Amino acid sequence: MKVALDVSAVPAQVAGAGRYIVEVARRLPAHGVNTTLVTRRDDTERWATISPNARTAPLVPSSRATRLAVEAYLLGASATARDNDVWHAPHYTMPRRIASPCVVTIHDLTFFTNPEWHERAKVAFFRRAITHSIKSANILISVSDYTARLIEEMFSSHAPIVIAPLGVELEVFNLDSSRDAALFESHGLELGAPYILFVGTVEPRKGLDVLLDAFVHVAGEDDSIQLWLAGQVGWGEGLIEDRLSVHPFAARIRRLGFVRDDVLPALYRGARAVAYPSRGEGFGLPVLEALACGASVVTSADTVMDEVAGGEAFLSPPGDVGEVTRALMRALSQDAGARGVLAQRARARAQVFTWDRCLSQHVRAYELAMSR
Repeated sequence: MKVALDVSAVPAQVAGAGRYIVEVARRLPAHGVNTTLVTRRDDTERWATISPNARTAPLVPSSRATRLAVEAYLLGASATARDNDVWHAPHYTMPRRIASPCVVTIHDLTFFTNPEWHERAKVAFFRRAITHSIKSANILISVSDYTARLIEEMFSSHAPIVIAPLGVELEVFNLDSSRDAALFESHGLELGAPYILFVGTVEPRKGLDVLLDAFVHVAGEDDSIQLWLAGQVGWGEGLIEDRLSVHPFAARIRRLGFVRDDVLPALYRGARAVAYPSRGEGFGLPVLEALACGASVVTSADTVMDEVAGGEAFLSPPGDVGEVTRALMRALSQDAGARGVLAQRARARAQVFTWDRCLSQHVRAYELAMSR
């Protein structure tokens, strides 16, 4: 089986859906798939390092606007598309004209359900593009049961759906803290500091505004607790910056910025609680990574994160400052024994989600696309 995977939308600093695309690119060849990675013209070296057993096809220009136009009207008719059995578009959009069966990954439908969470210019574009993909692809991949249900509820006509929940690299995200002291020291971090950790791109839907308001109450009760924010800046960060500038406990809030993969598991393990109060996601990978590291996770009820946590997280309604505060206080109040039990249960829950299982579902999706 020969598959062309379009990786051209993945930025240099990988997060969210980009992490998913990297893992698929890295692992496809090991699943017996003859893989060609369709890259930006200036980005082949990175992908050759990520997936050395895959070919690269540097067909896409670097400019975003030009890239989208090339994808829509040229890539699908390229020799690469013709020479592969399946074209996999892993980030919502697909070529308007395509010479091979096409599989499209739909991560979420928030451009439809909550357009206020996104930049206006993107909402109109992605609504059109997602609608086209859902109706025109041979097969859709959904990264969660949650998103698959939404597709079925919102679109009376859609391509068949294969559900492929994301995975976690269990060998990396684990309970082993033996090297954490050295990692913290090398990054100028204080091992043993009592902190709540947030990991995610700074943008409105992540619930950072709610977390900052909840931290006012938590910090008022505990004069040692800190809040560490890890993640790159997205859009709408001005609203968060405004809150930070007047926060009564700003001195106890630490901005870590984008965190490299080598230190992230240690940050999860060292946290008194990992807070991910997002209003909505396609999957919520930080929740799964934190569980794999045995962390006490606080996240949003009745969302895909609730589904992923499977009962092993402290839950609160999205956007409710009082309930997020109470959930954080419950997580922070555990004694060492309770934390140890929770860590083992969290780890067991995370072990349900593997990249091998995710990739097996991808191979199934490709086979179905070829048969249609």
